[in-house]
Amino acid sequence: MLRKLWLTFAQAVVILLAVLFVVAIFRPQWLPPGSLPAWNQATRSAPSGNERVDAILSYSSAAQRAIPSVVNIFTSKALEESDDATGGDSRFRRFFGEQFALSPQTFSLGSGVIVSSDGLILTNHHVVASADEIEVLLSDGRRTRASVVGSDPDTDLAVLRVAMRDLPAIALGKSDDARVGDVVLAIGNPFGVGQTVTMGIISALGRSQLGINTFENFIQTDAAINPGNSGGALVDAEGRLLGINTAIYSPSGGSLGIGFATPAGSALHVMEQLVREGAVTRGFIGVEPQDLTPELAEAFQLPRNEGAVIAGLVRGGPAEQAGVRVGDILVAVNGLAVKNTTTMLDMIAKLAPGTTTTFGFVRDNRHIDIKIVVGKRPRPQESGPR
Repeated sequence: MLRKLWLTFAQAVVILLAVLFVVAIFRPQWLPPGSLPAWNQATRSAPSGNERVDAILSYSSAAQRAIPSVVNIFTSKALEESDDATGGDSRFRRFFGEQFALSPQTFSLGSGVIVSSDGLILTNHHVVASADEIEVLLSDGRRTRASVVGSDPDTDLAVLRVAMRDLPAIALGKSDDARVGDVVLAIGNPFGVGQTVTMGIISALGRSQLGINTFENFIQTDAAINPGNSGGALVDAEGRLLGINTAIYSPSGGSLGIGFATPAGSALHVMEQLVREGAVTRGFIGVEPQDLTPELAEAFQLPRNEGAVIAGLVRGGPAEQAGVRVGDILVAVNGLAVKNTTTMLDMIAKLAPGTTTTFGFVRDNRHIDIKIVVGKRPRPQESGPR
């Protein structure tokens, strides 16, 4: 009797386990959370069927959300012998776009991003610098003239306005929350072939001291970006704006998988000032800085290798008038440590012109504080696109 009961029990257990195995493979959503083994947890948490495959293999939804907000920009200007949109032999190239000359004008291609439904478009300064005429082509085929609201060569950003309403403004992402390894899409008009989407990841954050712009805080990506992508959108996997594509590292001019985009947060901050005032106002003290390297720190017999060496002074500038000397080492602004020239420029740029600020220097191995009346940073000389 016991033998028969045990046999029945064993058969029931085997049947139950078989049913559980089949359900776990083909209908995991029927099972309560935590009931699956570790090898099947990913299947349990993901959507089933084609939806699950699409979520892994396709970014079509993100692209379709962002594409209507990215425009092609056509500019023309009078032809000059000194015009050079490639930057000569520079390894860092603004992907300005395909250029061709029909004397007496040159015509260039770039991209832009619609950031407000009432006609504001964010792009690169070098795309529209010195342009006599600017025309915008929307993704739906509509064309219209555009005017420059303002531009900022120091960050290579510009804002355009078109006389159109109810435009498809792009959704804004949080560039401050971006992480290395996140999937991104680059959207623009490379080589004038038409709207193009490429995919990659964020390769690095906070790239600076590249010599591209005065103020640099780039998102680096390996998404393929080429001439004509300038001013286009770098978006996340949800189609939200993370950055404005600005430059590539390329001795040849083609994509080598090292591209740079200005973070959306920084771009929007600049845009607000351009829309409000037509220009960006930054603090200025009139110094030529140089990073304090370990070699310089050893030469100056300093116990630190952070700071900015004052290598030159603007004659009659705020720093010279306050008593700053060549060779002084700037180590603090309003009590906040200066790590290098990049942080120094950012800290001074945020100071309001006309305010008196305390700057900490090291001179002859002694710390001294000097109060400087902050001036207004002059607008850089136009040199045309690079």
